[in-house]
Amino acid sequence: MLRDEAGDLVKGSVNVSGKLSDVLVVSITAGGKRLAERLPFRHVHGDLANTVRSQWECVDSFVLVCATGIAIRVIAPLLASKVSDSAVVCVDESGRWVVPLVGGHHGANELANDVAALLGATAVITTATDATDVVALDTLPGFVARGDLAAVAAAILDGAEVRIENPLGWPIPEALARRAAADGAPGTARVVVTDRTDVPDDSKLVRLVPRTLVVGVGSSIGASADEIDALLVGALADAGLDAAAVDRITSVDLKAHEPGIIELARRRSVPYVTFPAQVLHAIEVPNPSDSVAAIVGTKSVAEAAALIAAGPGSTLVIAKHRSAMATVAVARRARPEGSLRVVGLGPGRAAHRTPAATTAVRSADVVIGYSPYVDQCSELLTPRQDVRRRPIGAEEERCREALAAAAAGATVALVCSGDAGVYAMASLVFELAPEYGHPPIEVTPGVTAALAAAAVLGAPLGHDHASISLSDLLTPWPVIERRVRSAATGDFVVTFYNPRSLRRTRQLADALSILAEHRPPSTPVAAVTDVGRVSQRVVRSTIDAFDPTVVDMLTCVVVGSSTSRWSGPYLVTPRGYRS
Repeated sequence: MLRDEAGDLVKGSVNVSGKLSDVLVVSITAGGKRLAERLPFRHVHGDLANTVRSQWECVDSFVLVCATGIAIRVIAPLLASKVSDSAVVCVDESGRWVVPLVGGHHGANELANDVAALLGATAVITTATDATDVVALDTLPGFVARGDLAAVAAAILDGAEVRIENPLGWPIPEALARRAAADGAPGTARVVVTDRTDVPDDSKLVRLVPRTLVVGVGSSIGASADEIDALLVGALADAGLDAAAVDRITSVDLKAHEPGIIELARRRSVPYVTFPAQVLHAIEVPNPSDSVAAIVGTKSVAEAAALIAAGPGSTLVIAKHRSAMATVAVARRARPEGSLRVVGLGPGRAAHRTPAATTAVRSADVVIGYSPYVDQCSELLTPRQDVRRRPIGAEEERCREALAAAAAGATVALVCSGDAGVYAMASLVFELAPEYGHPPIEVTPGVTAALAAAAVLGAPLGHDHASISLSDLLTPWPVIERRVRSAATGDFVVTFYNPRSLRRTRQLADALSILAEHRPPSTPVAAVTDVGRVSQRVVRSTIDAFDPTVVDMLTCVVVGSSTSRWSGPYLVTPRGYRS
């Protein structure tokens, strides 16, 4: 999907299927219109049939607010292929049921779960593998499934053991590994994990093609994508390697903007990365060239780039192949490139969870987190994932577990409530990362509790504000007290996290007393507990009347500045737009 420099979707951008990456909601009644307006997608109200027909080739997914019979009659003439058809989800007028009609394994089941979470409805999943919590081979991220999918899926659904052959030793999902037949047992069906094409096409056999191959490319100026692609296809075929195993294209920095190579990567929907010539020059290759070194500054482009991009332990499986204007070489990874996303899930409801957080959890091989946080995103989890629910505390152990899994080649999501970088796990992950070889780490932001509580209250953070945790388990109380005094003398609005627990009962009262030394008795104070959840509750008061015993560890306490005021039920801190 294309994005501009600010990260926003580019209007009219296309994904690899050629369709606009989009969701369109269509309603036909007044009640359906009100329901559709609760969803964060484009919405068209009115002529459902003509809208779907005219947009069928333009969008990825439809949410139709109507009876399933109406939806089926509209889409039936449009259906062509399960691979290329749009995903279609149907929602009843009362908003109780969300039914994926077509494209279950191509986005409809996931979309149904998203819509159900947003509406408080129930997703009715009828896809056999999803409905029975059985791994679906054609949905495994990082693999392309080829072969007799129906027969192998039927065997798995019947509870049969599957003979799994993995000559590459490539990591496979735990859900699939659990179905493996014992060593030496024949198994009812076979799954072969390989990047090679020379596997007999037997019945009840599925070949899972992992993303093992990295293609290095060197070219003359102006080499066409067609020429480079033909060279690559021929080289892969001669070596008996599957083109679906190509994970990325790589070259020297000098070719970072070479149109033919860029187009090759676009056609294959893989990243294109480049390296400085001096970095490539240091890589030992079987076919160095002095003439290339004299021109480019490195004795090898294609072979060296492929090896360095494939990572430690990689091997060159296709040495340099030449055409008139290009060279290609292919290296095989020793293991996948793991990564860790530290994911902020937001304060509670799915409506406050970012699309980036949803994607991070869904695309992970391993999901790790404190049990209530994992449950918070349970509708995003699938049978293929290794889900590890952990008890309260032991934060360092959770981070180490996540880092170790990423270093071993897994795509990991370490989930946190609120924002992962605010009183959560992100900082600890970065502290520990050097011990695990610095696997790629990305922080996926979420709506932190202070922002969610502020939104419930009105606009208390409209001017300068501070957040302070009152937990002295990791920070000595004198340090916390000094920070509270600084916020008091600076006249900041203050949000207190972790204000009170069964064992820590005095800290909030002490902090409020410090603030009261610098603010009038009428200063607004509010407490929001379980923000964003069904059990959310709000207490509105003033600094002289607030009762600290009404709060717990799931509460944010917001204390206004000298300019904050109650406006009816709303807490407002003026920005200064009006004098």
